[in-house]
Amino acid sequence: MVYSAQMKKAVGALRSCLEDAGLRRQDGRFARHGRHRPDPDAPLILVACSGGRDSMALAAVSAKVSAMLGLRCGAVLIDHGLAKNSDRISLKAATDCRRMGLDPVRVRPIHVPRTGAGLEADAREARYEALGEEARQVNASVILLAHTMDDQAETALIGLIRSRGLDAITGMDIRMNRGGLEYLRPFLGMTRQDTTQICLQQGLSWWDDPTNGDGYPADHTLPDDFPLRSRVRHDLLPALSRFAGHDMVRSLAQGADMARRDAAYLNRQAAALVDQVIDAPEPDDAAHGILVRLNARRLRDQDPALRLRFMVHLLTDLGIQADSSQIRALDSLVSDWHGQRGPAFPSSYSAFRKSQVILICNDGHHANR
Repeated sequence: MVYSAQMKKAVGALRSCLEDAGLRRQDGRFARHGRHRPDPDAPLILVACSGGRDSMALAAVSAKVSAMLGLRCGAVLIDHGLAKNSDRISLKAATDCRRMGLDPVRVRPIHVPRTGAGLEADAREARYEALGEEARQVNASVILLAHTMDDQAETALIGLIRSRGLDAITGMDIRMNRGGLEYLRPFLGMTRQDTTQICLQQGLSWWDDPTNGDGYPADHTLPDDFPLRSRVRHDLLPALSRFAGHDMVRSLAQGADMARRDAAYLNRQAAALVDQVIDAPEPDDAAHGILVRLNARRLRDQDPALRLRFMVHLLTDLGIQADSSQIRALDSLVSDWHGQRGPAFPSSYSAFRKSQVILICNDGHHANR
């Protein structure tokens, strides 16, 4: 079979991604010409399919790659019930997946609980929970997500809008572990144009979510009530590309990849600081609500970037939520202490310094405060 350039690229990307996750060709017969059924106990890869062009292209590519490797391949379609005729859209996509040979193919209607985090975030959390439940039921080895280079660029821009620091621009990783399950994003090097071409070449139809703004003219900005990601996709990214005079999707995605590597290195170095800067607890610490003793002198000797990252991870591990101003206040107990009080965190946590020791503890339970 002769593949197009887009299909060759997609097949190679998925094979590489699966092999990195330990899912290689099951035995030699799958290297020979002809159709070979996978063994009933072969590893199962599960495509998270929405019926959109990206996930339909991923389903088509997964069907071909799984046959090459002797893997079983199925699909899960999560129906959020948020779009008009969403049940029909899911059933149509499920039928197409079955025609491509995917098995099992499951449609999962869900209710999206509102938490105040925003509809997009609430839908994403509900979707991952449902995907995880379905994957466990069929004992899937991995779940494939159809995020593309365009999604990566949009994620990096949203990070810049909503946050700050290096982690704001790291985007999505090609591999993610969530709830003990392995998720893979093999198409982060593919563009939305690539997946569109694959669908056209394979004779696949797809559904475009109207909240993405695809139906709006390019010279019209989306209304403010559209999701932020849609406005970034429709308005901001094209404007940046016009301003820069080149494709900012690729630039942002490549920048996110480099930033993610830098962040991973800093995280490893920060983790290595634990044994150096955390002092042994004293016998009555628990009774006085003291969670951690930090050696201020040893912390001061560390690079500021590494020190701040260590503090963020430490507070996260302790279950303490902190904003950037509180992190800076904690760092000032190390780098610029002149007797000032330390930061107060939410949920009755706080930090303060005594001589060369910084104590992080439950507020109101400190001895000799």
